[in-house]
Amino acid sequence: MRALTLLIALAATSALAEPAVSPRGQAWWHDIAVLADDNMEGRLTGTPGYQRAADYVIQRFRAEGLAPAGEHGGYIQTIAFQEQVVDQHASTAALVAADGTAAPLAVGDALILSPAGAPRPASVDAPLVFIGYGLHLPAQGHDDLKGLDLRGKIAVFISGGPAALAGPVKAANRNARAEFLAAAGAVGMITLNTPKQIEIPWARQKLLASQTGMYLADPALREMPDGFVSGSIDPAQAERLFAGSGHSFDEMAALADASQPVPTFALPLRLRATIAAQRRAVTAPNVIAKLEGSDPTLRSEYVALSAHLDHVGVGEAIDGDRIYNGAMDDASGVASVLDIAHRLKAGPRPKRSILFVIVAAEEKGLLGSHYYALRPTVPKGSIVADLNFDMPLPLWPLTTVLAQGDAESSLGAAARTVAAQNGLSLIADPLPNRNSFVRTDQFSFVKAGIPALAFKFGFAPGTDAFRIEHDWRATHYHAPSDDVNQPGVLKDEAIKLDDYVAALARTVADTPARPVWLSGSVFNPANKAP
Repeated sequence: MRALTLLIALAATSALAEPAVSPRGQAWWHDIAVLADDNMEGRLTGTPGYQRAADYVIQRFRAEGLAPAGEHGGYIQTIAFQEQVVDQHASTAALVAADGTAAPLAVGDALILSPAGAPRPASVDAPLVFIGYGLHLPAQGHDDLKGLDLRGKIAVFISGGPAALAGPVKAANRNARAEFLAAAGAVGMITLNTPKQIEIPWARQKLLASQTGMYLADPALREMPDGFVSGSIDPAQAERLFAGSGHSFDEMAALADASQPVPTFALPLRLRATIAAQRRAVTAPNVIAKLEGSDPTLRSEYVALSAHLDHVGVGEAIDGDRIYNGAMDDASGVASVLDIAHRLKAGPRPKRSILFVIVAAEEKGLLGSHYYALRPTVPKGSIVADLNFDMPLPLWPLTTVLAQGDAESSLGAAARTVAAQNGLSLIADPLPNRNSFVRTDQFSFVKAGIPALAFKFGFAPGTDAFRIEHDWRATHYHAPSDDVNQPGVLKDEAIKLDDYVAALARTVADTPARPVWLSGSVFNPANKAP
């Protein structure tokens, strides 16, 4: 009751509250307004603004009466990171032909060098090879690396994948790409996105390139090898890589957009680059709380609800604004986890315990969730499922739910049953080549063997929702305009999704059997290559 009174009081005092919005909708929006306030300075992991946001989440957990589930009896789990900045304009690059002729490739304009994943080398000089989609799935009958010699080379690949492969399968393989390319002897990789598959316009990507990257300080926990080079090319200049190869970027892009087979072949060019990078150590916390279950046996197991607290901080100005507030990405997800915590706390206790995991450094490569999944603050093996919120986008009425991962585990059947009980239905991922399944924090739990789902408002091609989602990403995604002044956010529709996920969490928590991987899932241990 004390927590409910606090929520109503917060809603009543919020200048952003709307008379037609329910108290829970207003409280959800208030949490977003606090976390996306300019005072949080974009919640970049390792900054004072991020710490202020973490302190607010701890305050809200306490107000809800949730027990701490972090380290040393508290709510936090402290993580050590290395922050890395690549000075794009102090770095250099050129495409070098066989006769030694070098054509400059402007870093920060035509080429963006990624600062994420691992320490970058000071320089690289290596031949290029085009590896199609860059998918290494021999067990599924597709292997773009077959017959290629990648030793000492930079692999160039294009976005997308063959239609015959399921979205999560392709996405999971892309997530492991640096690891398997390095194992094959490659020294780097370059991503080519087709113009039709680009989410963030290149002009904004260039602005974002000045921001920091990160990797975990503990080398044993890194997935990208040290010294590996990673970058992306402006689609408008990608044709330069194919000169003299007998192929064109337009040809490859047309095949990729149609999800048709894409060939692999050598590119008659080398990439020669110097990389100006600086590094420093930073720390930041995950924030974790729990609601203890009611069953004497099952309470030692957990259903996790997760969202990421960080955003991208302060960056290059767009329309005079330098603070990237991250209201939808992902203050909205954190607010939904807090709303679900309030709902579950107010009702009968679920049989299993519920774990509320608010993670750091999602924007830097799912680092906070990766760390937590490998080093949980509860006994290993006790987490039976993860239900994740990342940018659910309540911008149109909720009629369908995109539950990414629903075809991989028994959670999918439970999700469909609970959806029907709530007047909803699940929808297939309309954009599987976007790789969303591996770009949200539930995937860290999946890699640790834990069945998981990630939730968004459903949208289908040809609908208003599809257009709204596309336009929002083109305009607001990773931009300062993702703040509380953006129009069109439907607060009570967000609460409907919260109610659905709360009901699903309770169902999973109360079901005696743990969720299991389906027999055909690529994540089922029985289907993994030896």
